[in-house]
Amino acid sequence: MAVPVKPKIYHIVHVDRLTSIISDGCLWCDAEFLRRSPPGTTVGINHIKQRRLQLSLTSHPRLHVGDCVPFYFCPRSIMLYLIYQGNHPDLAYTSGQGPIIHLEADLHQSVAWAQQHQRAWAFTLSNAGAYYFEDRCDLARLDEIDWQAVQSNQWSGRGVPPSVKEGKQAEFLMELSFPWELIERIGVCSKATYHTAANALGKSRHRPPIEIKPDWYY
Repeated sequence: MAVPVKPKIYHIVHVDRLTSIISDGCLWCDAEFLRRSPPGTTVGINHIKQRRLQLSLTSHPRLHVGDCVPFYFCPRSIMLYLIYQGNHPDLAYTSGQGPIIHLEADLHQSVAWAQQHQRAWAFTLSNAGAYYFEDRCDLARLDEIDWQAVQSNQWSGRGVPPSVKEGKQAEFLMELSFPWELIERIGVCSKATYHTAANALGKSRHRPPIEIKPDWYY
């Protein structure tokens, strides 16, 4: 499958984190998040977050994965499925996908911003929380991502090779933080979460549209 003309990237977060993201003007990487301890619910798997603080990027050896804000190249990620199931032994969060929102941004605009502000960026071909992954920092190599796997909704089960699950978890990473102003759209699961997100926007100067997107959820 060809590289999309305008690839989008997606970060999932609990809706109760939105107020602090807007207040700070950005999403923080895990390393900075640990230092700042902003309010809100954490939905990741802790031991994987800890591992990401130790895993280095080949394209930027001075950086660890946890020094970067992560995005997927698709909504309805495998991580969201684990949240939806709510039974992973290492996932402390058990309140389901209802309060989880998708923050959507444009890949090319994000890279342009990073380059303008001397921020490192990279993309991976699989899960950057695994012990082994490959990363790149050249948009000309986007075709190395398995875009068919990224866009597939069937990533496990009979007849599905393990490479699909790996490829679907490709990530975009930006050093330190990701500016709120680059978020183009907020996708939510329900009217209740829509209203919570709308209230969080308050008088924010940057107000990306909020849309109820059931196809982004399980």
